[in-house]
Amino acid sequence: MIEEILRHNAEFVASGAYRKFITSKYPDKRIAIVTCMDTRLVELLPAALGLRNGDVKIIKNAGGTITNPFDSTIRSLLVAVYELGVNEIMVIGHTECGVQGMDSAEMLEAMRRRGISDEHITLMRHCGIDLDSWLHGFENTADAISETVDLIARHPLMAADVKVRGYIMDSVTGALTPIE
Repeated sequence: MIEEILRHNAEFVASGAYRKFITSKYPDKRIAIVTCMDTRLVELLPAALGLRNGDVKIIKNAGGTITNPFDSTIRSLLVAVYELGVNEIMVIGHTECGVQGMDSAEMLEAMRRRGISDEHITLMRHCGIDLDSWLHGFENTADAISETVDLIARHPLMAADVKVRGYIMDSVTGALTPIE
């Protein structure tokens, strides 16, 4: 599959199809969006929000949530605010998220089935990683998005004038519901 993607890429570049996507690194709408990596949102989210290439910074991860105040998503948001001019942040979860109800014990067992040894799992635990917490999903999407909004807004390095709001997107229609 990767070879097929690379062939397409070579054709894309050779044909000049990239020209319509040329923009700067600065988001025109001065917004960053934290959202889930779910495949249903790849085209749905920008289309449902009327976004074009160059409009916003989109940061995707499993669940569209932040579980650690010093993870790469927070770092990306700080770069977006202080280096790229972002002044609003949207946290967008979605219906039927795969992270909702995710169980860390099941994931660890899946790792073992794929060849990860108990020795490596134990090593991670001895390095101070709480795998049960780190790999655990959330029970309620609205609560998870609300907690992420709060974490961003109250982060000691986040500018107080940055607006941070949370939403849940319907994975089928793209309709947004605000989280209050």
